[in-house]
Amino acid sequence: MLMTRDRRPAIRTMRGWAIHVLHEAGAICECEEHGWARDRADPHARERAIDLAREMPPAGVSPDEAAAELRDVLDSIGDTCPECRDEDC
Repeated sequence: MLMTRDRRPAIRTMRGWAIHVLHEAGAICECEEHGWARDRADPHARERAIDLAREMPPAGVSPDEAAAELRDVLDSIGDTCPECRDEDC
């Protein structure tokens, strides 16, 4: 008998969801050498990310809560990789 299991959601936390939305909108990128998220400082990409968060929040989350989480995560990400010295990664 073939048994199936329910699949876990691909994104398990609000922070993970926010990082995914920011990355998809182009507001953040990843340091290719170390993997740290970096803020691209693109105001248009930030606005796209906030619009996406408001239009498609996770199940059970209001659009305002989703946008607030997105802003919190974006505020916690710097524009440089902490492991790269003075070089631009």
